[in-house]
Amino acid sequence: MASLMGRRTRWVVHCVVLLSISGCNGVAVPQTAPTPALRSAPAVSGHSPSPAATAGPPRPTAVLAGSVFVIVMENKSYDEALGGTYTASLASQYALATNYHAVSHPSEPNYLALTSGSTWGATDDSYRALPPGGIGKQLSDAGVSWRAYMEGLPSSCLRNLYPYALKHDPFAFYGGSCAGIASTDALAGDLAGNTPRFVWISPGLCNDTHDCPVAAGDHWLSQVVPEIINSRAWRTGGVLFLTWDENDGSAQNRVATLIISPNPKQHLSDKPYTHYSLLATIEDRLGVGRLGAAAGATPMDDLVGP
Repeated sequence: MASLMGRRTRWVVHCVVLLSISGCNGVAVPQTAPTPALRSAPAVSGHSPSPAATAGPPRPTAVLAGSVFVIVMENKSYDEALGGTYTASLASQYALATNYHAVSHPSEPNYLALTSGSTWGATDDSYRALPPGGIGKQLSDAGVSWRAYMEGLPSSCLRNLYPYALKHDPFAFYGGSCAGIASTDALAGDLAGNTPRFVWISPGLCNDTHDCPVAAGDHWLSQVVPEIINSRAWRTGGVLFLTWDENDGSAQNRVATLIISPNPKQHLSDKPYTHYSLLATIEDRLGVGRLGAAAGATPMDDLVGP
């Protein structure tokens, strides 16, 4: 199996050739940024409680053998995201939540919500040192394997180096640790071998469409998603959640979220869901308690097949 994302250069070159008329090749590559200074977490807002304070016992749901995959894309409205040809084909074939909303602006609080059930009071994308926790620690404590794959990961997960963006790596915030975080270069081998039960994937700043057009991210997905759905970890009871961290900045904050499983229960749902619903669904499926605001969220059971 060819390396899934280790050939990032090839994809970027492809993006430049294919999308030059759309401006993808006009993206300025930032210079290496120094390791950000750690600062204490701000007070947690009332609507987004501390995960440690509200984690409950596992829900009485069936724990399936397959892996749970999550891919988070960037900054596109519901309609913009589904404007990608490949993404639209996935939506027509699998399940789509049509009334799904991110919980905040900008990116960082949404990533924290997805992985801990709390925004931790974040209102910007600056790095903040949070207590050890989040779904990574929760799964480790429960003996459930997991790994977070970051495209372009530098030598330290606390260092910004294009296309890697620390603000899109929530696992680095919990305790300031890089444990469990790997480059996407390792994903192909893990899919072919011992795939973790929980797999998080953050594309780089072009392939997640933060800096590049929808077509760039759509092309990246057309390379990555087939590798996942051809893996044994997905075929044997697995599920892939494809979501967007936030929309294009509007107050509604409606985003597309696709549930890609071998046997989706239904193809469309207009039930109101949020990032906390997705976290609740993931935790229920992996047999662990719910963190923070996920404890009171409605899981996406109408869309996730066995």
